[in-house]
Amino acid sequence: MKGIRKITPYVPGEQPNYSDMIKLNTNENPYPPSPKVKAALNNFDTEQLKRYSSINNPDVKAALATKHGLSPKHFIIGNGSDEVLAFCFLAFFNSSDPLLFPDITYGFYKVWADLFHIPYRELPLNEQFAIDLKDYTQTNGGIIIANPNAPTGLFKPIAEIKQLLEMNPDVIVIIDEAYIDFATESAVSLLDNYPNLVIVRTLSKSSSLAGLRVGYALGNPIYIQVVESIKSSFNPYSVDMLAECLAVAALEDDTYYTKITNKICETRNWFTTSISNLGFQALSSQTNFILLTHPDIVITELYHYLESQDVFVRYFSTIDRLKNYLRVSIGTQEEMEKVQQLLVNYLQNNDK
Repeated sequence: MKGIRKITPYVPGEQPNYSDMIKLNTNENPYPPSPKVKAALNNFDTEQLKRYSSINNPDVKAALATKHGLSPKHFIIGNGSDEVLAFCFLAFFNSSDPLLFPDITYGFYKVWADLFHIPYRELPLNEQFAIDLKDYTQTNGGIIIANPNAPTGLFKPIAEIKQLLEMNPDVIVIIDEAYIDFATESAVSLLDNYPNLVIVRTLSKSSSLAGLRVGYALGNPIYIQVVESIKSSFNPYSVDMLAECLAVAALEDDTYYTKITNKICETRNWFTTSISNLGFQALSSQTNFILLTHPDIVITELYHYLESQDVFVRYFSTIDRLKNYLRVSIGTQEEMEKVQQLLVNYLQNNDK
């Protein structure tokens, strides 16, 4: 049939639904949203739903402005950070020069570049799975980097992000901070001095709202307005009233979210140390997941063993350099202790 576009879509992690499963394959938060979110849901006036939601999401922007110490004009809100990123691709990467991003990173970047006919170049991570800044000095039409990176979990210090921005002053550099709350320092502190910096964040990870679909970008108001124009050209009502209400409630409870984020990081560090004592090797993660391997294990066999025990992790079969790795999201301490014991059992049963 003429005129039909050929698309290679993004492939998300499985969404199994068993009552006693341990789901560690899509980096969701194992803890519930803030009690303030539940209260806001219970108090939500459904009478409002007969009207369209706000176009500019002023309540969410006001809450974000307070959180980050910026003006509301620095923000755009979308139906998850995936939508915000798609709008940013359309707004900023309109050059014949290639968009640059790592070869092992969030899989949606390549999908959007193909979908929007944006020329791009994937730059190989080094042997330690780290980004080499010198690769990003070549002529380009923009840069996007996840920091911390996914699925590696590795974090680039802010001094290196600053260096990247200084090397590329004439193009937009997007830093995807989906996992930043599990790391040490955000690039938000650089916004005042680098107008070419745009940061994208989500409420899906540290804020326990993956099912709500709210994300945002922050940057120079002049460039954020360009993204707003793209959003208005697609769907100005993409963030519904209920999502806006609950997002505000979440953004106003830093105390709760700091507490559960610290718990996840503590469990991550415990699990990493625990499995290293079993012979596993894990990259140094500053996220809510770890990427692990074992020199004496066929990783696909371990993957299927865990699946048989109703433990779901992520295996990247299409990425050659990750074919002997599993990505394991960090669950509750109790869940990770169960996984650790399953790994012990597997090693014992296979004489490793």
